[in-house]
Amino acid sequence: METTVIPVGEAMTTEIKKYGAMARRAFLAGGLAAPGMLLMPGAASAQGFRLRRLNLINAHTGDRFDDAYWEKGRYIPDALEEIDWLLRDVRADAVARMDRSLLDILSSLTFLLQPRHPFVILSGYRTPRTNRMLRRENHGVAEHSMHIVARAVDICCEGVRLSDLRRAAERLKAGGVGYYPESGFVHVDTGPIRYW
Repeated sequence: METTVIPVGEAMTTEIKKYGAMARRAFLAGGLAAPGMLLMPGAASAQGFRLRRLNLINAHTGDRFDDAYWEKGRYIPDALEEIDWLLRDVRADAVARMDRSLLDILSSLTFLLQPRHPFVILSGYRTPRTNRMLRRENHGVAEHSMHIVARAVDICCEGVRLSDLRRAAERLKAGGVGYYPESGFVHVDTGPIRYW
């Protein structure tokens, strides 16, 4: 399955380097570090902007990933395979190539929120069949879900309030953000910017 990969622009990476820790502190205080500054997926990195890391755990399988997936301007193929496996449709045991921009969003959320625990993946890729089954069980599941095209994850994180996770995802302005406090997760995708 092919997905669109959107590289982080060099100008935005330079802007984030310039404001780095100040941007994170300002975000946590409720504002942006500089007028008009937009934090883009993957532009921020905890390792001097040379490394992008993720710390993930699959809620259904216990599979974990805690490592770099991007280094020195390149994605790391072995790491991407591990992440794709972790984010697979566990009901169908089907793996898809996840949108790399989605990983960059998760990396930016990690940079902004500095969680002590991994992001818990409740849902990543879904086959159309799995999505239809979930729609029959729950009317809140979209017929044309971004999960089907490997461009969405449903996440939570121990020690991070869902409202803070939602706010951080919305401030990135990098795609869709759904807030499901009753179900205990935030949906993040690389589709058009929209909030629900």
